[in-house]
Amino acid sequence: MRLALALTALLAPLPAAAAPDLVLAIGGEPETGFDPIRGWGTYGNPLFQSTLLRRDADLATQPDLAEDWQLSEDRLVWTVTLREGVRFSDGSPLTARDAAFTFMTAKQVPDSLDLSAMDRAEALDDRTLRITLNRPWITFTETFYTLGIVPEASYGPGYGRAPVGSGPYSLVSWSEGEQLIVRRNEAYHGQMPQFEQITFLFTGADTGLAAAQAGQAHLVAVPAQLAGRVPQGFRPVVAQTVDNRGLSMPADAPVTSDPAIRQALNLGLDRALIAEVALEGHGTPAFGPADGLPWAGPDDLLEHDAQAAMAVLDRAGWLPGPDGIRARDGLRAAIALNYPAGDPTRQALAEVTAELARPLGIQVTPKGGSWDAIQRVMHDEPVVFGFGSHSPYQLYTLYSSAVARTGWMNPGGYASAEVDAVFARAQAAESMEAAAPIWAEAAAHYGVHGDNAWVWLVNLDHVYLAHDCLDLGATQIEPHGHGWPVTATLADWRWTCG
Repeated sequence: MRLALALTALLAPLPAAAAPDLVLAIGGEPETGFDPIRGWGTYGNPLFQSTLLRRDADLATQPDLAEDWQLSEDRLVWTVTLREGVRFSDGSPLTARDAAFTFMTAKQVPDSLDLSAMDRAEALDDRTLRITLNRPWITFTETFYTLGIVPEASYGPGYGRAPVGSGPYSLVSWSEGEQLIVRRNEAYHGQMPQFEQITFLFTGADTGLAAAQAGQAHLVAVPAQLAGRVPQGFRPVVAQTVDNRGLSMPADAPVTSDPAIRQALNLGLDRALIAEVALEGHGTPAFGPADGLPWAGPDDLLEHDAQAAMAVLDRAGWLPGPDGIRARDGLRAAIALNYPAGDPTRQALAEVTAELARPLGIQVTPKGGSWDAIQRVMHDEPVVFGFGSHSPYQLYTLYSSAVARTGWMNPGGYASAEVDAVFARAQAAESMEAAAPIWAEAAAHYGVHGDNAWVWLVNLDHVYLAHDCLDLGATQIEPHGHGWPVTATLADWRWTCG
């Protein structure tokens, strides 16, 4: 009721003039606020803050705050030259001291960004930032794209709910659980967006869709189950993603520790059918966490083959019992599959997986629960996880033994000396581009032709319903859905009606 009243009171009928104030219902309300040091912007556009670099619609690197950036020959020192004349939305100048403060403060916050490879960040003058690493670590570059720079003078407790930055928009008001209103930062140094004010509704997909149908929203993100409900005057916009869903396979659990079980699931689950049934066609088969990106294994693919899957299980001594479920030495091929109970997409994936695994002789029991409950069992039981990033550091967090069972990283505890060695070579590369083919080598060990460490299922399509007058331009290959990935190209959005 409160939200409905808010919608009625705050969202007047859409103005007929060109470039109206936009209303978006695309989810993504951050629990910890809009503080980059607490993780805001990790999966997309920080909106209120600027970053050193940014990625365009083709994921090509573009400067943001940085005019020049150089890595020393020993790959331990980054020297970044900031553009001149940038100001925060409160009018104060942004200098290299703010950038150094941001990196050093973020290093001290353990629950968001991994800056363990950084020794120190320091300002050499107003425009020159020097970052010293304690080891060659090329994926440190990722922070240049994701860590929004905050003002040293005014940063403190409560920043995340009243952010001051140098991004394209500044915060007007935030009613948590309801809506966020932002206004264009007229002092922004980059390409000025066309839309002066934007309201983000945190309504849930059903209410967001209702707002669009009532003429009170211009863009709505919907799950696959609602993708066909296109309001009059709207059209679907489908963004390709690396927003994947897959099953963790705990390395020390009685059933999933057996390579034959993992291989059989990878061979025997029909991913195309899963995408068709669970996602109503709004997704594609996934074989790894970086499909289509330069650091994915080029051969990390499989043809669905249920007979081959069952042959693998037969050879491994997993034999069908009276109920069709296989067993070996008294151990049934039975696993619980956890998913967050409030996520209909993961629930559908868990249920379809269970149906498709049964004919193989593997009993999969979907188990919905809270993330707190899942966190308590994720080292011992499979979980329908979601990942997907523009950085190969995602591979490191999923497969490196160095981070096994560290928070949400490598939750199944996979460990491979071969993979760790490949990752070490990749991190020592001279650039992200040079590292990409090295990262890709690791898939031969962890992937579907190696250890079958995970059972990846699908890459989701991100489906948006857009007002016919709203042109989003080209969209990126979007990462995991936290944050607002579609807003990464907001400066290119145009209102096409008079």
